[in-house]
Amino acid sequence: MTTTGGAPQRSLPPRTFILVAIVAVTMVLGGVLAVAQPWAGSACRSSASPSEWSVARRWDEALLNAIRRALPAPTVHARNLFHVSAAMWDAWAAYDSTASGHFVKEKHRAFDATAARNEAISYAAYRVLSARYIKAVGGDVSLSEFADLMDALCYPLAVTTTEGDSPAAIGNRIAEAILAFGRTDGSNETGGYAGLDYAPVNPPLTVASPGNVMTDPDRWQPLQIEHMISQNGIPVTNGVQQFVGPHWGHVTGFALPATGPNGVPIDPGPPPRLGDPATNPLLMDQLVGVIRDSSLLDPADTTMIDISPGARGANPLGTNDGRGHPINPATGLPYAPDVVSQADFGRVMAEFWADGPKSETPPGHWNTIANVVSDELAPDLQIGGEGPTLDRLQWDVKLYFALNGAVHDAAIAAWGLKGYYDSSRPISLIRYLGETRDDGDRQVLTPVPGLIEFITPETTAPGQRHEALAGHESEIAIRAWAGIPEDPKTQVGGVRWMLAGAWVPYQLPTFVTPAFAGYISGHSTFSRAAAEVLTGFTGSEYFPGGVSGYTISPGSLKFEAGPTKDVRLEWGTYYDAADQAGQSRIWGGIHIQADDFTGRRIGAECGINAWALAQRYYTGAIDG
Repeated sequence: MTTTGGAPQRSLPPRTFILVAIVAVTMVLGGVLAVAQPWAGSACRSSASPSEWSVARRWDEALLNAIRRALPAPTVHARNLFHVSAAMWDAWAAYDSTASGHFVKEKHRAFDATAARNEAISYAAYRVLSARYIKAVGGDVSLSEFADLMDALCYPLAVTTTEGDSPAAIGNRIAEAILAFGRTDGSNETGGYAGLDYAPVNPPLTVASPGNVMTDPDRWQPLQIEHMISQNGIPVTNGVQQFVGPHWGHVTGFALPATGPNGVPIDPGPPPRLGDPATNPLLMDQLVGVIRDSSLLDPADTTMIDISPGARGANPLGTNDGRGHPINPATGLPYAPDVVSQADFGRVMAEFWADGPKSETPPGHWNTIANVVSDELAPDLQIGGEGPTLDRLQWDVKLYFALNGAVHDAAIAAWGLKGYYDSSRPISLIRYLGETRDDGDRQVLTPVPGLIEFITPETTAPGQRHEALAGHESEIAIRAWAGIPEDPKTQVGGVRWMLAGAWVPYQLPTFVTPAFAGYISGHSTFSRAAAEVLTGFTGSEYFPGGVSGYTISPGSLKFEAGPTKDVRLEWGTYYDAADQAGQSRIWGGIHIQADDFTGRRIGAECGINAWALAQRYYTGAIDG
């Protein structure tokens, strides 16, 4: 299987269908009126390219495209993914005698249940998506795509009624209920999702100027970026970051416990903090770990490592202690070694999982992975790997409902902690701790020979390792990635000795670090939540065939030139992929390990609970 940061690429040719006009059939069954209207016309096809996609898959893909165009707010997009998935689920469940709807619990019958479901799903998805993305960046293109899909499916946009029992009315009614709910769910949708009553305690860090001044180094600090561009390449006029979603812990979730007054539905306790005797050593060690990973991003380093599932992965939850999988369970054979440059691996991993320009953000990334997994499992689609074989529509609506319920909860749980604990990021802490004072009244980075050192007259002498830092004696030097080169297509920044107060993470200079607190990692939380659902839904923690991955070709990196050769990122299990997503943020200088490990544990709880609750909806075990 090959996954990408965008939609899966398929080469299946569209099937040609001869359509004839079909007269809508009205059936009165059990006293319930249902009208299925498969709108006929010479331009209509029962499915467009790729021809085997279900109508639910087509709406999911349209939503992912809209996310790629919009500003990269993972919280907002996770909510939209769930609400659209719930709309499609409710429309499907309306024609099932057992399943429970989530927002709307109506029951109907139809002569052709499949046609009725397709129609109700499409109207529900279209109305929710059109309302949610009308004001988004790229909204005009997204709304046009939504309308084009309705046209391709032969459902007239002019049918807006919510009265009656036609599939269109049912779909419109479901959308109306979800949109009304969204105006009061704590997201502040009507206010553009802006955070309420939040102000940073620290002055902005000017990235272009060395050093850092913080009022409270344990609290989040906005960055002042000279030419700030959002993570998906959209220019931002205000060069000072604004915290995205500090209130998100108060948003209504799917399977989360009550958030309480602090907006923290799951509280693992605070992150490690400076000056705290119990956690200060841990924080200092983890900052050293970020610097060490940064020092490994030098393609001139000839160190080679095995990154195959046989050597990496199989980590116990919340650790990196795994030693890989001895056997591929699908083949019964050991995994073949995958030996690559260590520097290329670190750079590739950081960029692949960054979900950068034109990406679907981490929640959407797991939708693309799930879609490709479904394609590979088809037509043997059995929930949990057992029981009846499902048609693709039923499989997709159930998978999206559970998966996106989990990532929606992950966003709420993660951002609840981000907003409540308001923790700092590595760039702020490393720069703050990278200065020294003669009076010794402030803690500094822990010295590590060859990595973190005090600058002295001896080390700045001609020919010595800190020669380029002459004039900065008594300050702290670190050996780390040197930053974006002048020509990233042909040059590399490399690794060199530099002032700790000038350090930057392995990111674009127009982005540097996300505009919200570090604790906990959203990537880690989203990814583990999704991995739990995929494991439960497919009945195996392993990808189909026991392995999945993505090949990054030479010269395709965006931050600097590289990689030098093909690098194949490979994962045996969904958990392995999720762990790598979290690890990538440390290599990229975005998080410390506490952010990652705690995010994995919180994500696991979100995913397990969402999967358990979704199954109750499938079986109709939900009251009310």
